[in-house]
Amino acid sequence: MSFSDLERPPLDEKFLRGRLVRPGSFWTQIDVVAETPSTNAVVAAAAANGQPEGLVVAAEYQSSGRGRLGRTWTTPPRSALLMSALLRPTGVDAARWPWLGLLVPLAVAAAVRRVAEVLAQVKWPNDVLVENRKLAGILLERVEGPAAVIGIGLNVTLRDDEKPHEAATSLALEGASTTDRATVMAAVLRELAVRYQSWVDADGDPAVVLPEYRELSATIGQAVRVELPDGTFLEGTARDLADDGRLIVDTAGGPRPLAAGDVTHLRTTGRS
Repeated sequence: MSFSDLERPPLDEKFLRGRLVRPGSFWTQIDVVAETPSTNAVVAAAAANGQPEGLVVAAEYQSSGRGRLGRTWTTPPRSALLMSALLRPTGVDAARWPWLGLLVPLAVAAAVRRVAEVLAQVKWPNDVLVENRKLAGILLERVEGPAAVIGIGLNVTLRDDEKPHEAATSLALEGASTTDRATVMAAVLRELAVRYQSWVDADGDPAVVLPEYRELSATIGQAVRVELPDGTFLEGTARDLADDGRLIVDTAGGPRPLAAGDVTHLRTTGRS
């Protein structure tokens, strides 16, 4: 066994299935692949073929991983959790499906806090930060079925000299109490299943998500600069989330509720 195998062991598929795929549990199938262009694409194809919700596909390496706004997500093999999950909240009004983009990072942040003892927070709309450093990103895609594919990229053992940009971080760089990827993955999927089922049982009521999101938000209360989808920018203070999940930014011209945008924090408050 090489040093790299000792330092970055493969995900234990048998362990994950034993922990998560049981009678009565939400997760129905967990597959680990050595390499794929995109786990979201694999799960989307399964959804199109009628796969029921509860499927998770994780990859040791993604050659064409995607983030928000068409960005790429590439990390060294076995240095991150790269996984996608299939959800089918068909009993929830379609207008409320975007709340999944807020619910999933909450699950990731909660899992990181619980098992890795790192004070992760959520950045609107769907990143996970430690202070102002990016630990994880979430990609939500609605596909034919209808279904939602949730992609999660969480840096675990990424080293400083491997960071794709200066603002990136990993559990290892933040001094986590564990960097065992299977342990962290199991925790994330448990936290996600609990929150998702509560949200579905409440017919997608945002009240299931909002209190915890506000508590763990790194964005609310911050001075922000937001790049809007049309390429323009605005600055102001992120005051709150609206009932529909839009970010309310107080600008010089008055409050602006934003449904989408790329947020930059102009200062940090150190909330934890």
